[in-house]
Amino acid sequence: MWSTTFNIDYHVQVDHNFYSVPSPLVHARVEARFTQATVELLFKGRCIATHLRLTGRGRFATHVAHMPRAHRAHAEWTPSRLIAWAAQSGPATGRLVAGILERRPHPEQGYRACLGLMRLGRLHGADRLEAACARAERLCSYRFRTVEHILINQQDRLPLEDPAPARPALSHENLRGATYYEEAYADTPDDREAPHPAPDGDGRGV
Repeated sequence: MWSTTFNIDYHVQVDHNFYSVPSPLVHARVEARFTQATVELLFKGRCIATHLRLTGRGRFATHVAHMPRAHRAHAEWTPSRLIAWAAQSGPATGRLVAGILERRPHPEQGYRACLGLMRLGRLHGADRLEAACARAERLCSYRFRTVEHILINQQDRLPLEDPAPARPALSHENLRGATYYEEAYADTPDDREAPHPAPDGDGRGV
């Protein structure tokens, strides 16, 4: 058993994974007791949460009842439902939402950003949101703030520049590729033969 303090996200770390406790106890000192199968969290000797023990590292176990009221609304969403909603605005919006969720250690941590994109769609319209997400995707920036900045500055109305085409490899009779040198310096069959014995004598005639 060990003692720990949980953070504002109402999770405590136990053996490299994170387990939820009731959010009103934020910043309280709690004790963790665990076996190979379960994790119990205690406050002043009373059990306040029980979880199945997670394997691996950096995973989250969250009970909806432990969430603050504002977070419980997020629990009604799932990653697949968010992506399906986003795809209604367009493929770029769907890909951006999927990218936001994939880049978080726990998908629920990206829900706030995804719901923020939903709000931007209601404010600016689906077409502008799709254009802004396409530009954010081109920038490889899977962040709500990037899309919001693009819309505020009306950069979504600008045409996307096509990526510069790759330059073709130079071809010239005096330029030789790597395979040329591999072949030029490869051992020939004669090189791989055993060395001839030295001639009789002390070698002074060589």
